[in-house]
Amino acid sequence: MTQQEYKALSIREFSKAARVYETDNAGVYRMCKKDYPDVLTELEREPFTDLLDCGCGTAPMLTLLKQRYPDRHYTGIDLTPEMIEVARAKRMPGVELVVGDCEKLPFPDGSFDAVICCQSFHHYPNVQDFFDSVARVLRPGGRLILRDMTAKSAPVRWFFNHVEMPLVNLAGHGDVHVYGVEEVRALCDRAGLVLERGEKRGFFRLHCVARKPAKGARA
Repeated sequence: MTQQEYKALSIREFSKAARVYETDNAGVYRMCKKDYPDVLTELEREPFTDLLDCGCGTAPMLTLLKQRYPDRHYTGIDLTPEMIEVARAKRMPGVELVVGDCEKLPFPDGSFDAVICCQSFHHYPNVQDFFDSVARVLRPGGRLILRDMTAKSAPVRWFFNHVEMPLVNLAGHGDVHVYGVEEVRALCDRAGLVLERGEKRGFFRLHCVARKPAKGARA
């Protein structure tokens, strides 16, 4: 499939999911809640003022963060207009919600102390563009906290990427690729980010933390 075909599938998939995404009828999307505690733990390690959620969906993670840290500024971006429409209906002050492409983040350089991305970047056909864009919008010393699907075994990831994903694409899902830690490390390296933590955790989860070097530091 072409890049635009993948994105069109993702928009179609999540347009259907938007109204049930945070309900008991969310189906497989309910598994995304398993990522929230680990992301919160990472964010608690050091202070932040401005945070961007890439692939924010209906903003469940931003809702949690707004409750826990109400004085911070939050931005969410998602490719699917219906997801952002549901998120905006929450009317959260201090939360900006944008329809846009995470591979081409529409924000000025150095806008954020932290960028989070949960269960989203396996949908990106131009994934290096995403990492490059994150590196640009992060402030020096800022962090990317990344959660997604993975498998520790390369053969299992091969099965996901070459057998399972083409089948789910036929079913109307816009999945592109499941990554391993070393693949993420290479993506970070090319973007000028330093991968500080890359782990395979439970529930087939990839947990990565990458940092933009402080001014004067070597990547």
